[in-house]
Amino acid sequence: MKTAIIQLKVKPDKFANIARAEELMTKAVKNDAKLIVLPEMFNCPYGTQYFKEYSEPIPTGPTCQRLSSFAKKNRVTVVGGSIPEVSNGKLYNTSAVFNPSGNLIAKHRKVHLFDVSLKKVKMKESSVLTPGESLTTFSTPFGKVGLIICYDVRFPEIFRQMLKKDIRAVVVPAAFSVVTGSAHWKMLMRTRAVDNQIYMVAASPARSYGKGYRAYGHSLVSDPFGVVIAEAGVGEEVIYADLNNDRVEEVRNTLPLLRHRKFQC
Repeated sequence: MKTAIIQLKVKPDKFANIARAEELMTKAVKNDAKLIVLPEMFNCPYGTQYFKEYSEPIPTGPTCQRLSSFAKKNRVTVVGGSIPEVSNGKLYNTSAVFNPSGNLIAKHRKVHLFDVSLKKVKMKESSVLTPGESLTTFSTPFGKVGLIICYDVRFPEIFRQMLKKDIRAVVVPAAFSVVTGSAHWKMLMRTRAVDNQIYMVAASPARSYGKGYRAYGHSLVSDPFGVVIAEAGVGEEVIYADLNNDRVEEVRNTLPLLRHRKFQC
């Protein structure tokens, strides 16, 4: 399944972000992508001060309506990065997935909220966001795919639970900072791929150089053996990779670590 990651440069204008995402997704469709992935908070600057203002319901809000229409028109599956979702008076960091018929087939609310205080990065998502509580997977012609958001990737137990659903890949809309990204981004994505013998599809926003949060960029796809088969730079671009079930089976058969596990969680 040909997969495209849209490394979008996020600006303060929500509808300009959506329009630019559509332009880049159209480019991906012309290159035969069947699964298209957007980054975390792709319609909204990443900052707790913005989430309420940019929030909308899923799937009836304008962002999801546009994503649904795009998926249906172009007969592709769209993982809508994430957006600030408002539901019953609460805010969530949520990713919505639309199938080639334009139907909402999965919705993941970020489970682990990013509350950190590093020298150059301070963030407390829990000051405005409510955590999700569920595992999320969805079906594709390639197979079952897991869905998490950013900080969720640091918690390996969520992957072990998704393996019970026979996932073959995990999609990660994310916005690692330059600080945490340069330290751990590629390491984490390759490690999760190797430990679980799955593809990791990690989508970041492009890096911005103004004031505020600076995303790391470097969207990537790792194969089940930890080989990075596609990687972006720091600017706005579209990258592609083929997800191949034969490769998953090859890795799992030649290095059968999932069958050798002694402690099941």
